[in-house]
Amino acid sequence: MDTTNDRPTTTMSATQRWLDAIAGGTGMPDDLFAEDVVFDATVPNWRYETTGRAAVTSELAQWYRHPTTVERRQERTIDGGVAIELDLSWEDGGVPHAAHQLHLLSIEDGRITRDVAFCGGRWHADLIADMEAARAR
Repeated sequence: MDTTNDRPTTTMSATQRWLDAIAGGTGMPDDLFAEDVVFDATVPNWRYETTGRAAVTSELAQWYRHPTTVERRQERTIDGGVAIELDLSWEDGGVPHAAHQLHLLSIEDGRITRDVAFCGGRWHADLIADMEAARAR
Protein backbone atom coordinates (compact mmCIF):
# COMPACT_ATOMS: atom_id res chain seq x y z
CA MET A 1 0.00 0.00 0.00
CA ASP A 2 1.23 3.51 -0.76
CA THR A 3 2.05 5.04 2.62
CA THR A 4 2.51 8.52 1.17
CA ASN A 5 -1.25 8.89 1.18
CA ASP A 6 -2.89 8.39 4.58
CA ARG A 7 -6.27 7.70 2.97
CA PRO A 8 -6.84 4.33 1.29
CA THR A 9 -7.99 4.66 -2.28
CA THR A 10 -9.36 1.21 -3.13
CA THR A 11 -11.75 -1.34 -1.70
CA MET A 12 -8.89 -3.82 -1.59
CA SER A 13 -6.64 -1.59 0.50
CA ALA A 14 -9.47 -0.71 2.90
CA THR A 15 -10.29 -4.40 3.27
CA GLN A 16 -6.66 -5.35 3.86
CA ARG A 17 -6.19 -2.59 6.44
CA TRP A 18 -9.35 -3.77 8.21
CA LEU A 19 -8.09 -7.37 8.25
CA ASP A 20 -4.64 -6.27 9.43
CA ALA A 21 -6.25 -4.35 12.31
CA ILE A 22 -8.27 -7.42 13.32
CA ALA A 23 -5.12 -9.56 13.29
CA GLY A 24 -3.11 -6.99 15.24
CA GLY A 25 -5.57 -6.69 18.11
CA THR A 26 -4.61 -3.07 18.78
CA GLY A 27 -7.67 -1.25 17.46
CA MET A 28 -8.94 0.06 14.16
CA PRO A 29 -7.32 3.03 12.43
CA ASP A 30 -9.66 6.04 12.55
CA ASP A 31 -8.93 6.99 8.94
CA LEU A 32 -10.27 3.63 7.76
CA PHE A 33 -13.84 4.74 8.43
CA ALA A 34 -16.10 7.50 7.12
CA GLU A 35 -17.08 10.06 9.75
CA ASP A 36 -20.71 8.83 9.72
CA VAL A 37 -19.93 5.08 9.51
CA VAL A 38 -22.58 2.66 10.77
CA PHE A 39 -21.82 -0.64 12.50
CA ASP A 40 -24.89 -2.91 12.50
CA ALA A 41 -24.17 -6.08 14.48
CA THR A 42 -26.18 -9.24 14.97
CA VAL A 43 -24.75 -11.36 17.79
CA PRO A 44 -26.27 -14.27 19.73
CA ASN A 45 -29.70 -13.20 21.01
CA TRP A 46 -29.12 -9.52 20.19
CA ARG A 47 -28.84 -6.90 17.46
CA TYR A 48 -27.53 -3.36 17.86
CA GLU A 49 -26.26 -0.42 15.85
CA THR A 50 -23.42 2.01 16.51
CA THR A 51 -22.94 5.19 14.48
CA GLY A 52 -20.00 7.52 14.01
CA ARG A 53 -16.28 6.96 13.57
CA ALA A 54 -15.31 7.30 17.25
CA ALA A 55 -18.12 5.04 18.48
CA VAL A 56 -17.49 2.37 15.84
CA THR A 57 -13.72 2.24 16.33
CA SER A 58 -14.30 2.02 20.09
CA GLU A 59 -16.77 -0.85 19.64
CA LEU A 60 -14.49 -2.73 17.25
CA ALA A 61 -11.57 -2.26 19.65
CA GLN A 62 -13.61 -4.39 22.07
CA TRP A 63 -14.40 -7.02 19.45
CA TYR A 64 -10.77 -7.32 18.35
CA ARG A 65 -8.77 -6.59 21.50
CA HIS A 66 -6.40 -9.56 21.22
CA PRO A 67 -3.95 -10.52 18.48
CA THR A 68 -6.05 -12.75 16.24
CA THR A 69 -5.34 -15.39 13.63
CA VAL A 70 -7.56 -15.36 10.56
CA GLU A 71 -7.93 -19.11 10.13
CA ARG A 72 -10.08 -18.80 7.03
CA ARG A 73 -11.38 -15.94 4.98
CA GLN A 74 -13.63 -15.88 1.97
CA GLU A 75 -14.40 -12.67 0.12
CA ARG A 76 -17.06 -11.86 -2.43
CA THR A 77 -17.57 -8.58 -4.19
CA ILE A 78 -20.97 -7.05 -3.50
CA ASP A 79 -22.53 -3.87 -4.83
CA GLY A 80 -20.60 -1.03 -3.20
CA GLY A 81 -18.19 -3.18 -1.24
CA VAL A 82 -17.27 -6.68 -0.16
CA ALA A 83 -18.69 -9.58 1.86
CA ILE A 84 -16.08 -11.26 4.05
CA GLU A 85 -16.62 -14.51 5.91
CA LEU A 86 -14.05 -15.12 8.66
CA ASP A 87 -13.03 -17.90 11.00
CA LEU A 88 -10.96 -16.30 13.76
CA SER A 89 -8.94 -17.64 16.68
CA TRP A 90 -7.16 -15.94 19.59
CA GLU A 91 -6.24 -16.40 23.23
CA ASP A 92 -7.83 -14.50 26.09
CA GLY A 93 -6.13 -14.99 29.44
CA GLY A 94 -4.34 -18.05 28.05
CA VAL A 95 -7.64 -19.67 27.00
CA PRO A 96 -8.16 -20.39 23.29
CA HIS A 97 -11.22 -18.76 21.70
CA ALA A 98 -12.72 -18.74 18.22
CA ALA A 99 -15.47 -17.02 16.24
CA HIS A 100 -17.21 -17.29 12.89
CA GLN A 101 -18.30 -13.97 11.36
CA LEU A 102 -19.70 -12.46 8.20
CA HIS A 103 -19.16 -8.77 7.46
CA LEU A 104 -20.83 -6.85 4.68
CA LEU A 105 -18.54 -3.86 4.22
CA SER A 106 -19.74 -0.87 2.21
CA ILE A 107 -16.76 1.14 0.99
CA GLU A 108 -16.78 4.56 -0.59
CA ASP A 109 -13.71 6.59 -1.55
CA GLY A 110 -11.51 4.05 0.22
CA ARG A 111 -13.32 4.33 3.56
CA ILE A 112 -15.71 1.94 5.22
CA THR A 113 -19.14 3.57 5.41
CA ARG A 114 -21.07 0.61 6.82
CA ASP A 115 -20.22 -2.73 8.43
CA VAL A 116 -23.13 -5.13 8.79
CA ALA A 117 -21.75 -7.92 10.97
CA PHE A 118 -23.15 -11.33 11.85
CA CYS A 119 -21.27 -13.14 14.61
CA GLY A 120 -22.02 -16.52 16.14
CA GLY A 121 -20.36 -15.44 19.39
CA ARG A 122 -17.02 -15.85 21.15
CA TRP A 123 -16.40 -19.54 21.71
CA HIS A 124 -14.08 -20.60 24.56
CA ALA A 125 -11.90 -23.72 24.52
CA ASP A 126 -14.50 -26.07 26.06
CA LEU A 127 -17.16 -25.08 23.54
CA ILE A 128 -14.68 -25.40 20.66
CA ALA A 129 -13.89 -28.95 21.86
CA ASP A 130 -17.61 -29.77 22.01
CA MET A 131 -18.09 -28.51 18.43
CA GLU A 132 -15.11 -30.55 17.21
CA ALA A 133 -16.49 -33.67 18.90
CA ALA A 134 -19.92 -33.11 17.32
CA ARG A 135 -18.31 -32.63 13.91
CA ALA A 136 -16.42 -35.93 14.28
CA ARG A 137 -19.62 -37.94 14.81
